[in-house]
Amino acid sequence: MSTKTIHRSVCPLDCPDTCSLLVEKENGKITKVSGNPDHPVTKGVICHKVRKMPERTHHPDRILYPLKRVGKKGNLSFERISWDEAYKEITKQFQSIIQDYSTNAILPYSFFGNMGIINSEGMDRRFFNRLGARKLGRTICNTAGAEGYKLTMGKPVGIDPEDTVNSRLIIIWGCNLISTNLHQVIYANEARKNGAKIVVIDVHRNRTAKWADHFYQIKPGTDDILSNGIMHLLIAHQWTDSTFINQYTTGFEELSKRVQDYTPEYVSAKTGLTESEIRELAEMYGTISPSFIRIGNGLQHQINGASITRSISSLPALTGQWGKIGGGALKGNAGYAEWNTTKLQRPELHNVPNVSTTNMNQIGRALLNNDDPIKALFIYNSNPAQVAPNQNLVRKGLMREDLFTVVHDLFLTDSCRYADIVLPATSHFENLDLYKSYWHLYVQLNEPTLAPIGECKSNFTLFKELAAYMGFSEDCFQDTEVDLIKDALDNPESPYLNGLTFEDLKNQGWVKLKLEPENTFPNKIPSPSGKIELTFAANQLGREKNLPYETKESVYPLQLISGPNHQFLNSTFSNQTSLQALERAVVYIHPINAEKKRIKTGDLVELYNDLGRVKIKAAVTDDVKENLLITQGLWWDDHDNNQYSINHLTPDGLSDLGGGATFFNCFVDVKRFEDQ
Repeated sequence: MSTKTIHRSVCPLDCPDTCSLLVEKENGKITKVSGNPDHPVTKGVICHKVRKMPERTHHPDRILYPLKRVGKKGNLSFERISWDEAYKEITKQFQSIIQDYSTNAILPYSFFGNMGIINSEGMDRRFFNRLGARKLGRTICNTAGAEGYKLTMGKPVGIDPEDTVNSRLIIIWGCNLISTNLHQVIYANEARKNGAKIVVIDVHRNRTAKWADHFYQIKPGTDDILSNGIMHLLIAHQWTDSTFINQYTTGFEELSKRVQDYTPEYVSAKTGLTESEIRELAEMYGTISPSFIRIGNGLQHQINGASITRSISSLPALTGQWGKIGGGALKGNAGYAEWNTTKLQRPELHNVPNVSTTNMNQIGRALLNNDDPIKALFIYNSNPAQVAPNQNLVRKGLMREDLFTVVHDLFLTDSCRYADIVLPATSHFENLDLYKSYWHLYVQLNEPTLAPIGECKSNFTLFKELAAYMGFSEDCFQDTEVDLIKDALDNPESPYLNGLTFEDLKNQGWVKLKLEPENTFPNKIPSPSGKIELTFAANQLGREKNLPYETKESVYPLQLISGPNHQFLNSTFSNQTSLQALERAVVYIHPINAEKKRIKTGDLVELYNDLGRVKIKAAVTDDVKENLLITQGLWWDDHDNNQYSINHLTPDGLSDLGGGATFFNCFVDVKRFEDQ
């Protein structure tokens, strides 16, 4: 007899919206995923890819039991083993490496393939802390922007997005919201019905740009120059709020002097906007209130990513937007949910002095550094053989026969090609976990909908059991998922958690963080001075006016931006044929550049630079500027057609602050594949 049940869940993706879900289960399988209409923010609306989660969860290619490599690396040649055999092999390898080298030779490599706190930074952190392992700088996504924002505002938090329905001007700066922050689009549409103007500033006329009222298409990496130019005009026309500036900021006089040189003429020459566009944008921002700036992630993937975010985040202070309902800015709000990371991760367990820290953006360099060798790599919640820059170097490092690599995942990803042991991971539908959003202000509890499929184990269970095999006897390795959730929530110093408990979440599903006026901008500014720091807002952190594309123009004339697409999230979902059918693996090229190279839409082309070569089909369009190429999405390798990750071309240099990735500081040339 068929039995159908409905369960509340949470979307686990590395996405700002963190949607509440309703999951239908019938005869032990998930048959449907839809949005939960009762959630105050997500209100039943979810993206198309999440509706395909039943297909992903019950995909025939899911790994269901542990595997051990039997062939050469790179070939996906494995045989089935038991969990006991897997744990014993990992333990043996780790103990041998520690004896012959040190714990510094063992590196965990993870990010937020699952955003649940317990399965992304809970028992795993306890395990590697106790092991004394090398540390990982998890900087691939947002560290440059976060550091730049904190320099201005003191903490990486912004306004409540629910308030943006009251905004009269919404500037979406470097963020393709329709594909990456859907519910902010819904709020913006509500504001638009009330008369708000929607402005998009971006390098690509993408879905969001076409939806906006005004679109300003700028050259990549010039966003800080544009921001400084807006400030120049705000000050020149007295579109500033002197009362707010005097009470809540410091450094305004120095800022004023620094932006004097950013005239419309100068800014136009650097950004590619016309002088009239620059004046129009500045006048809108200076005269319409309340105004809201949504600061995107893509901005920070330039070498000047921190400087860009720092400069943009100074704008609301000049016009006195903080404290107005619907006024201010939002780069991210994850800092409001202040977990007790000390209790959760137990950093005191790490008692090995002087271990190295590896920046995850430079994993290729680290794997090939014989002076500071890595002998074991444990990959989970990530797929470095797709997402990391400088892939030729990364894969050369992963191919080392003397590197013992473990991968914990749901599928045989490209990273699994280089693994010695592959371990089957649960989906989030099989886990108990705690979620926060880095956009809205609701904390949510995810309770398991399914029992673990096959022999799959969660990150929590894996590292708890491996700790026992390694002989770790500390009491914290006996904790349950509930214990870790309670540890994370136990932060009496946070005014935003306000005593939130596991029981509250279990009863209600979600609870909104407590943001009282006295604990938010502008009444509380957690910078060193207690004010918004404008002192160095126009200082481009050492880069000044030397734009990245000017330095390599004579060698590789085209800048390549590799952004997200609509149906994948990084490399997640890109192995599902139903979603592949809705996307195109193409490079967008301007008609002038295409004509020079005799390229037409549909042609197979080769992109190349000093780092690598990638084959991809061309799409000729004026949605991109001349001398700019755009690709979207991370497609798994297609060995039959000799097509590989776009990150074979992206550099592994670091941003101006935070050690962030510089994916967009990428310069290439292009030719028709038949011409080689």
